[in-house]
Amino acid sequence: MKILHSSDWHIGRTFHGNSTIAHLGQVLEALVDVVRREQIDVVVVAGDIFDSATPAAESYELLTATLRGIRDAGAQVVLTSGNHDSATRLGFNAGFTGLAGIHIITRQELHDRPISIDDEFGPVHFYGIPYLEPSIVRSAYPGVELRSHEQMLGFAMERVRADLDRRGGRSVVLSHAFIADVPASVGLERDITAGGLDVVPLSTFDGPDYVALGHIHGRARLSERARYSGAPLHYSFSEVGKPRGAWLVHLDADGLDHVDWVDLPVPRELAVLTGDLDDLVIDPALAAHEDQWVSAVLTDVVRPMDAMRRLQKRFPYAAHLEFRPSVVAETTSQSYGQRIAAKSDHEIVQGFLELVRNGVGASEAERRIIDRAIEQRHAQVVETGSVDFDGVGAREVGA
Repeated sequence: MKILHSSDWHIGRTFHGNSTIAHLGQVLEALVDVVRREQIDVVVVAGDIFDSATPAAESYELLTATLRGIRDAGAQVVLTSGNHDSATRLGFNAGFTGLAGIHIITRQELHDRPISIDDEFGPVHFYGIPYLEPSIVRSAYPGVELRSHEQMLGFAMERVRADLDRRGGRSVVLSHAFIADVPASVGLERDITAGGLDVVPLSTFDGPDYVALGHIHGRARLSERARYSGAPLHYSFSEVGKPRGAWLVHLDADGLDHVDWVDLPVPRELAVLTGDLDDLVIDPALAAHEDQWVSAVLTDVVRPMDAMRRLQKRFPYAAHLEFRPSVVAETTSQSYGQRIAAKSDHEIVQGFLELVRNGVGASEAERRIIDRAIEQRHAQVVETGSVDFDGVGAREVGA
């Protein structure tokens, strides 16, 4: 049996305010092409199908088109809900879609009731463990201590293994969780989390022939039989350079045979560019990034004015900006009163500019403007005995 393992589609997610629907649609079309080309038997999707518990209509439309494409390409589908999904909404009409070969497992009580799909060697049992929040699920199992994700998934896997012992045959488990190769009970002793989920030891999932994991957005091989596929699209600049794709899992008569990686296209690459703004907008070596999502780290000593607009004139898909000056001026612990004590107006303004502009004071042109403003203020004091603070009100001062 050939199984294609994917997860974390996050349909409806935005990328720094930009819709990802069109790009995700391209990637999922490519996934359907893989199903057809490789003659995949089953596609498993391990949670976070949607990015929101209340998906928009266009998100449902993309999911429907993708599932229809997978079925038309000849594969069945088994998917579970993640912590971003509404289990109720995603699982609506699951009883009917299952008749069409699209098996949606979102109800917590179904975690040990497999979807069994046959190949020439007999059945393969697919156990879908939806995202199980202990504080919500524990009421269904009185007398069982379910305070952590480790305890919750440990309980679920004990039931899965018991069911599998009765049935026999090969098995695949889908789970949306933060799994790591750590000692048992570490999650109770230390606060280790990812995306709001507590760590669960890899040993919790001993038994099945393959464990298809979701939640981590980068591909990861925890063992030969337990892997994260990662998200099919880049959703963060922290994922620069990380491949996008899915795992192609081959089962033979005895269980897991081997696993291959299948690349999926990246509609728009990510780039993180570092340097002074003036250099970034003219450097010919950066031309290759002009059609990419760009995150710029500006090293200018003084924060440039209108930086994003200037960046986007060259890099239309600049989406993120960070100011990280190459030189940082020393700061002082003095109070404002101490800093201006016995200083002239010119010195006070100069000191303020140095404070807010990383040690850089007024330019020659700015000094001329400051001189005129101070001269006008002094003239006003001499003439009227007061200073007009531009609508804030007049304040009496000594002549």
